[in-house]
Amino acid sequence: MNREHVVPGAPTYSKVAQVTIFFWIMKVLATTLGETAGDFISMTLGLGYYVGLAITFSVLGIVLWTQIGSKTFHPVLFWTAIIATTTAGTEISDFMDRSMGLGYFAGSIILVTGLALSLAVWYHRVGNLRVYPITAPSAESMFWLAVLFSNSLGTAFGDYLVDDVGLSFIQGALVTAGIILAVAALHYFTQMNDVLLFWIAFVFTRPFGATFGDFLTKPLDAGGLSMSRGYASLVTLAILLTVLYVSMRWSSERRSSPAPADRSDLSR
Repeated sequence: MNREHVVPGAPTYSKVAQVTIFFWIMKVLATTLGETAGDFISMTLGLGYYVGLAITFSVLGIVLWTQIGSKTFHPVLFWTAIIATTTAGTEISDFMDRSMGLGYFAGSIILVTGLALSLAVWYHRVGNLRVYPITAPSAESMFWLAVLFSNSLGTAFGDYLVDDVGLSFIQGALVTAGIILAVAALHYFTQMNDVLLFWIAFVFTRPFGATFGDFLTKPLDAGGLSMSRGYASLVTLAILLTVLYVSMRWSSERRSSPAPADRSDLSR
């Protein structure tokens, strides 16, 4: 079953980055940046969660409108959209827990439901849940909705491990890293559905990056490095841009020297 069709004037190549090892490295860095930037807006600047949500969703709306409306794939724009969803995800999770008083567990249940519903609507509208390539605007819109739910869910889970379970930031990162490694093993050594594995990995790279962001910024007596949120955001952004540059060079060289296809990604 495949109801996806080409819209006249729509791109005929993917608007979403190919899922390689660089994708996952940048995803983790983007989630770290989203965590520190989200906390910087709501806490360091003292704007609170209501104003923080208004700011981050305004930026997110502009970035996604530009990304989905673009006729070509722009790596910087794509990763800006990922960072915007991780920042908004931080604000959504914190708002649900601290302003609405739902708690991380109840918030996670709501977000899991939202993610499942968004994937169901995606499949109903498009006929598949293929992550790469994505060419139709309808599929890309559903992709970004699922990304937003995933990043919000990952934030809530990471905070649940630290605040409710009582793990340190490093322990929380190790737990989520273990889950990510298990997903990678299932990808390479089993025939488990790659779409399912992709979204599991996508969700759990969020708390991995978020706990690392907390590790950078939280006080020394709380197990962190006590870096300012602004400085931690700038350092993370610099690393992310470096990895993005390397990945673009690698992609350019790979296109000029094609290699046989393999199962090196979680995009199918």
